[in-house]
Amino acid sequence: DLFGSVEPLLPDLREDGVAVWVLGAGPYPPGVVALQELLDAASEELEPEDVWEPEDMNDTCLYIFTSGTTGLPKAAHVSHLKVVMCLSFYELVGASSRDVVYLALPLYHMAGSLLGIVGCLGIGATCVLKEKFSASQFWDDCRAEGVTVFQYIGELCRYLVNQP
Repeated sequence: DLFGSVEPLLPDLREDGVAVWVLGAGPYPPGVVALQELLDAASEELEPEDVWEPEDMNDTCLYIFTSGTTGLPKAAHVSHLKVVMCLSFYELVGASSRDVVYLALPLYHMAGSLLGIVGCLGIGATCVLKEKFSASQFWDDCRAEGVTVFQYIGELCRYLVNQP
C-alpha cells in the first residue's frame, strides 16, 4: 500500500545499494523484488543450515526506522543477536503463553515489531494488533479480546488515565 511513497526514492536507494522488496500486486519497476512471485515459487523444503544460519550474530538481520530524535527518521540496523534477545522480552517481564498481548504500537518501530510481535512469538502468546491506539476504545478492546498484557511507551498510560 505504501509503495507509491517509496517509488520516487528508487534511484537514490539503488545508488546506495538498498534492495526494495514489496509484497502485493504489481507491476513494479525493474530492480524491485516482488515477494509474492518468489513466495509462490518457493519450495516447501528447508534449505540446509549453512545457507540460512548467520555467520556472525552481530551481522545485520534487518533494518528499522529510528524515531528521528537527532534529525529526520532514518534506518538503523538490528543484529541477529538483538532479534533473538527480543524473543525473551515478555518472559523477562513475567508474561507467558497464556497471556493475550494488546499491541497498538507502530510495527516499523522496534518496540512494536521486535519487542511486541517477536516477543509474542518467543513465549507463544496471542497478540492483538490495533491499527492505531485509541484511548476511548482501549478498555472495550481489552475486555472484548481478553487482554492480559499491554505494551506501551511514552504517553499512552497518561491518555488512559485521563479517560472518563
